[in-house]
Amino acid sequence: MTNVYYDTLTKMEKTGVDKDYVNGWACGYLHNPKREEQRVNEAYDAGYNDGVAQKTDGFKAWAKK
Repeated sequence: MTNVYYDTLTKMEKTGVDKDYVNGWACGYLHNPKREEQRVNEAYDAGYNDGVAQKTDGFKAWAKK
């Protein structure tokens, strides 16, 4: 049995994905409320939307080069 949440977070950390994207993805995946408006940025918003959609491959665009 695999744990999609844990496995995806581990891949993101190993890839060096933007921390705001990771945080947004985790919050969206768990259906937590979004951050308050003044703390949301593009990376967080993209991660949140991918998390809500349970998309596990959208993080590659947010990997730090």
